[in-house]
Amino acid sequence: MNVLIPLIVGMGLLVLAASTYPYMLCRLLGVDDKNPTPAYRFRDGRDYVPTRTHVVFAHHFSVIAGAGPIVGPTLALVYGWGPVWLWIILGCALFGAVHDMTGMFVSMREEGRSIADMARRSLGGSGYLLFLVFLIMILTLINAIFLNLSCKALTAAYPATMLKLTPADHLLHTFMSKDGVLMGRIGGIATTSVLIITAFAPLIGWLFYKKHWRTLPLYVLAIVIGIASVAVGFSFPVLLDEGTWRYVLSLYIFAACWLPVWLVLQPRDFINVQILYGGVLALMAGLIYLGLHGHVMSADMFSVAQGARFSGGPIWPFLFITVACGAISGFHSMAVTGTTVKQITSESEVRRIGYNAMILEGVLALMSLLLLASALPTTEYLNIVFPATHDGNPILAFSIAMGYMLNNMTGLKVAIGAVLGILVLEGFVLTTLDTAVRLCRYMLEEFWSFVFIGKQPALLRNAFFNTAVSVGLMLFFALNSTIMSAWKVFGAGNQLIAALAMTIVSVWLLQRARSYWFALIPAIVMTVTTFATLMISLKHYLAPSGSGLLIKEGQMPLAFATALLLILATGVLIVSIRKFRELRLERKAV
Repeated sequence: MNVLIPLIVGMGLLVLAASTYPYMLCRLLGVDDKNPTPAYRFRDGRDYVPTRTHVVFAHHFSVIAGAGPIVGPTLALVYGWGPVWLWIILGCALFGAVHDMTGMFVSMREEGRSIADMARRSLGGSGYLLFLVFLIMILTLINAIFLNLSCKALTAAYPATMLKLTPADHLLHTFMSKDGVLMGRIGGIATTSVLIITAFAPLIGWLFYKKHWRTLPLYVLAIVIGIASVAVGFSFPVLLDEGTWRYVLSLYIFAACWLPVWLVLQPRDFINVQILYGGVLALMAGLIYLGLHGHVMSADMFSVAQGARFSGGPIWPFLFITVACGAISGFHSMAVTGTTVKQITSESEVRRIGYNAMILEGVLALMSLLLLASALPTTEYLNIVFPATHDGNPILAFSIAMGYMLNNMTGLKVAIGAVLGILVLEGFVLTTLDTAVRLCRYMLEEFWSFVFIGKQPALLRNAFFNTAVSVGLMLFFALNSTIMSAWKVFGAGNQLIAALAMTIVSVWLLQRARSYWFALIPAIVMTVTTFATLMISLKHYLAPSGSGLLIKEGQMPLAFATALLLILATGVLIVSIRKFRELRLERKAV
């Protein structure tokens, strides 16, 4: 099948959804721009900052997208591109975008409160405490996986012959592998770019918030910084090993996560997103070019048996949680209620930013899937993503596919195209990382304030301490898991957060006698799917012994995390169901 067919049909369906469904949701929710938003009501210049729509959209999109809509479809492609394509379209339009939009709206009406705090008001103290611990656990897993993904990106290397490099080429730094293969280092250039962009972020923030520069000059400056950072990277790549990068990035994240949001996070996202938008446009142009030149899908449309063999589980439920952020992501409920809602200036932004940013993420997931399915040979894909002897590298697979596509389209060297792919991914990953750690800090602060009501020690109120705990938990799980082993647990937990968040939204709407079916149906579907995934995953971590079942060697952290997630989620669901039944009975009695 020509690659243009699933591309045009898929994008057409997503655009159709964005043009119709959120307007209906606005009517059902009662969106009203006359109501002042939390950004104005609690304006403090630090967290609550009224910000122009396009700036918030750029920040929000770069935060929620992360590596998820690229890595998820890359891993799920092993089941065949057909079912992954279908789930991206349906999941994004009817589940993920609804989840983001409704969560943002309810948080706005609840004075910008986090999803956890809304759980306290909707489900009571016990439901709130269970949900809070659940969120902290999932955020820790998200942070650990994205830290490992970032380190993979910054140290990525590939055989020089596959990159069309000869020993005489000096385009990339080369080295000899243990197997005697000449490798080209494509990650060091991205490293330099990330460091330069981060260094210039405070300047952008200062010009925007303190000097009140107009938007156009800032865009120009951001583009110049982005392009210059890449150019410098080719000449001066930073080369560190994966282990060292874990600690270096942990130190950076520690510093970034307790500084004001306008000083590092928001302006760095603003610069990063120029590269990200460029990457998305290049990806779309490349796929159109391939389609117009008769390029067909090289991957199988259906390969269910292969998927079960390589990914360790059946197509249901594993494909649905593997795609993760490309269809629906519980992490978004923390982003929209943790940072974005504190910056938006009108209630209708829940449609423009909440729904549409998720649709754009679905477009990114769709294009990533079709890129891998058409530009990267199946054998090469399996060797990179599901190698027999070591952890897979989905980031490298995407980057090499990008290199092949750009080489086909423009004649650009495969090595340069692969570097651009790494840059796009690393910008997404790092943006999500420091935001997720900041959110974990917020959750910890809420947890201590609830547990130590009226007598909270000063240390537990300290942002420095809570950031250190968040970073420490992230580093522990990053050192004790691999990307491939942790992704299923992360995916299941992440989707379960989405299910629980939509359950909370449903309860909130029911309390106000409003329609709630558009939130409750996705909540039920994702609850069943994610519970099945967690139970199957937990079974895989156990091995029979003479005295019963023991946890397999090296699987203790993930087995513990999986069991804890199941226990916490069960508790939250029991509380939610009881609350829902009470409200239904009250409503019938009126």
